[in-house]
Amino acid sequence: MKRNFLRTGFILFSTLFFTCRQPASKSNLTAAFKPDQVEQNPSSKVLSPEESMKTMHLPEGYHLQLVASEPMIQEPVAIVWDGNGRMYVAEMRSYMQDINGTGERFPTCRISRLEDTDGDGKMDKSTIFIDKLVLPRMMLTLDDRLIVNETYTYNLHSYRDTNGDGIADEKKLVFKNDAEDKANLEHQRSGLIWNTDNWIYTTTSPARYRYTNGMLEVDSLADAGGQWGLTHDDYGRLFFSSAGGETPALDFQQNPIYGRLDLKDQRIDDFDIVYPIIATPDVEGGKKRLKTDSTLNHFTASCGQTVYRGDKLPADLKGDLLICEPVGRLIRRAKVLNQEGKTVLKNAYDKSEFIASTDMNFRPVNMDTGPDGNLYIVDMYHGIIQEGNWTKPGSYLRPQILRKNLDKNINRGRIYRLVHDDFKPGEKPDLLDASSEKLISYLSHPNGWWRDNAQKLLVVRNDKTIVPELEDLALGKRSFWQKLAFWKSKPAPIAKVHALWTLEGLKSINENILISALKDTDPQVRKTAVKISEMYLKKKEAPILSSLEPLKNDLNADVKIQLAASLRYSKNDKARAILKELIDRNNSNELLFVTASRSLNEADPEMQDLLLKTAKMRGDDKELVFAGAAIFRQFCSICHGLDGKGLPSEVAPPLAGSPRVNGNKNVLISIILNGLTGPVNNKNYSGTMVALGNNDDEYIASVASFIRTGLGNQGGLIQDRDVEKVRKRVGGRETPWTLDELKQLHQ
Repeated sequence: MKRNFLRTGFILFSTLFFTCRQPASKSNLTAAFKPDQVEQNPSSKVLSPEESMKTMHLPEGYHLQLVASEPMIQEPVAIVWDGNGRMYVAEMRSYMQDINGTGERFPTCRISRLEDTDGDGKMDKSTIFIDKLVLPRMMLTLDDRLIVNETYTYNLHSYRDTNGDGIADEKKLVFKNDAEDKANLEHQRSGLIWNTDNWIYTTTSPARYRYTNGMLEVDSLADAGGQWGLTHDDYGRLFFSSAGGETPALDFQQNPIYGRLDLKDQRIDDFDIVYPIIATPDVEGGKKRLKTDSTLNHFTASCGQTVYRGDKLPADLKGDLLICEPVGRLIRRAKVLNQEGKTVLKNAYDKSEFIASTDMNFRPVNMDTGPDGNLYIVDMYHGIIQEGNWTKPGSYLRPQILRKNLDKNINRGRIYRLVHDDFKPGEKPDLLDASSEKLISYLSHPNGWWRDNAQKLLVVRNDKTIVPELEDLALGKRSFWQKLAFWKSKPAPIAKVHALWTLEGLKSINENILISALKDTDPQVRKTAVKISEMYLKKKEAPILSSLEPLKNDLNADVKIQLAASLRYSKNDKARAILKELIDRNNSNELLFVTASRSLNEADPEMQDLLLKTAKMRGDDKELVFAGAAIFRQFCSICHGLDGKGLPSEVAPPLAGSPRVNGNKNVLISIILNGLTGPVNNKNYSGTMVALGNNDDEYIASVASFIRTGLGNQGGLIQDRDVEKVRKRVGGRETPWTLDELKQLHQ
């Protein structure tokens, strides 16, 4: 929900400047395909991989190549690679084998390990790495170990092949929680990705993990969202999606450790509308989800998203978010834009998609950047994509599926890689066999896959002998391997970021390194140093605050927003003073204002009650309350007191426990809009309640919601629409209310 405020005039006029996080030259941005017509009566006939690829429309210059298909793999849903480029494929072989989902929980699924031995890009060697699994849904490679989670469980096991036959013969429990996850298959966790900050994240579960001494330690999050799919960009920004909520991307404004925060206009220009080239009879939403040409009109199965971070496709694709939509048989390409620190998504094309197919069985469910720098697409190639809970007798889907015989299309699956005309194969990875010193050089690699895996392996190895070299890299000095590396003559900012996080992962970071990084010329390096400094901010004495304080005037909004979030961990008076300055000076920046306000409030022991009350609220409702809290503390508390109990000077009546606050919400809205005069509870006060009606509905709703939720009150939230109704009812009134008038108005 968008919250706009201005400190002195109570009105905000936001000036938004768009800058791409990954600038793309217009001349280089490949035009979207423009199909002549929609396939109105598509066939459900099973096509060979070669035939299916002919049905897929891509921008000029892009091509798909087959990597693997049935019978080598069946019902693939996720892929990962180990450090030497071997691919692991999670196969849900029991998923919707008939329209009733019969046998779905049988242990008939597996994870296969695939290899390309001749370097042509197509897998030619496969082994069943793990067999007899129940719907494997999450995988993470460490070194030569693979961590796996099965559906309906919380336990995580690591698997290893100790004798080189390609079959796992070692199984160890690395996280134990024997409770059964009873949620529907579609509503359980996914992800298990090692993020840039060395934490391992999943969706839906309010927890993240840290690899320590062969085990995974859990850390709680305030909240967690998403559904099937999780990805991050070069700097660790996470992108979730929610098919159930028909939301293609969410929770990407800040790391979930700070709580969920979604903004009303973070997806722009009708982003949620999709443009398939095939009629879509099998959509769970029914006819309301169809356009007049019978194609899907809105995201409904968004999943498997990834940020392209490779080096073998056109540069204008790098940093873009790609989202699977298997019901629409398409893949969306989104530009990730930066509006003064706020992340905004925009369809890269005008009323068109990056990839779209007329093959009814094309079901893209996952994507990732590969070791070779290309984009890999997991096509489940399955007739039914909706779980059996939504295909029961009497459902909308069941007759559609039976009419098209989609229930017969099972036991297949394809993995493609997306290449471009000027594609040249990259080097084969050898990270598992590389020395730690060589891994450091890969922190500068142009392909994010190499950088991520080099950092992960260095942390997993816990080799602290290379700390001096990492410190040199973080400070911008070149190591021996870096001087030999072909891709960079000197460390790029991204290499410094990885060096800092690798030091953090090895528990070898120090304040001197961070202080130097806080002065770096690159804002992402400064931002990283601010984030890592949280470990020092949590201490009672925090000398690093003196080095952080100048960043309140940083020219980059991302740095200031991170500073506002990180200062939440400090109880120091100086930290609170910095937050107040950030609020005062930056109230035209929506995200910075909200972040700083939350940090100031959450660091304040007086706000603990509010934290408890808002803990289970949706992200936009929580934002509403905390934005109102910031306004109240700045302005309303001058007359009503910080605790809402009034001041000794008796300028204004108390708000805590007031029947006008906890009762009919329209009364409080009216008072805020037009003011209040006359005696209150048979008592005259020296001040007159100032009318705030010149502010927009969002502003009024936020202040009213805080007053009714905080200060010991139990009134509940007030939304924009509530304010709009009262505003229409009172018309153009310009004078303050009396209590008698309010009583008559809102009987």
